[in-house]
Amino acid sequence: MKRQFACVAALAIGLGASPASADPFSDLAALPTFYTDATMKTMKPMTGFKKAWFAMPKHDRVKMTKACNDPVMSGH
Repeated sequence: MKRQFACVAALAIGLGASPASADPFSDLAALPTFYTDATMKTMKPMTGFKKAWFAMPKHDRVKMTKACNDPVMSGH
């Protein structure tokens, strides 16, 4: 659960990044919906999160996982 939270936190950070950024979160159309609402304040339950995660192409999941493990993105 902590890993998924870290990924979503990295996603949120990525959404605030400059559009010229080369991070995997900069293309909003490629991102699945991890939230229950349009304001992105309420996350889906774990089953919905996993469904959205595994609906993404594998190469996108790999890029996001690498970004989540990046100390700059995760704040470590």
